[in-house]
Amino acid sequence: MSNVPNDLKYAKSHEWVRDEEDGTVFVGITEHAQEMLGDLVFVELPELGATLEAGSECAVVESVKAASDVYSPVSGEVIAINEALADAPETVNQDAFGDGWLFQVKLSAPAELDELLDAEAYTEVMEAEAH
Repeated sequence: MSNVPNDLKYAKSHEWVRDEEDGTVFVGITEHAQEMLGDLVFVELPELGATLEAGSECAVVESVKAASDVYSPVSGEVIAINEALADAPETVNQDAFGDGWLFQVKLSAPAELDELLDAEAYTEVMEAEAH
């Protein structure tokens, strides 16, 4: 079973959110998602300054198996992207919850964080998909 840190929030579409408690969040894909995709070979990130809506497609991760859309779990403005992933997309495989973050968002609707899953609920989603 994949690692599911208790201090993060999750979307059913396998993105994680780390609340920085300053009105911004970091977003990435979960360890479970990167394990399903396999070795990542390319990551397309949203543009700096882009305005995202919760649930909208905003990035693409491509592996040796397939390409997969990444959905923004929250609404807001992209204020940082992980530029290191352009040269080292495998970082997501190696450290999905740390150096493998994808982008940072300045929240426009902080209450959306309350709608995301906690670690226990996300684990149930993964278990349901396994059956």
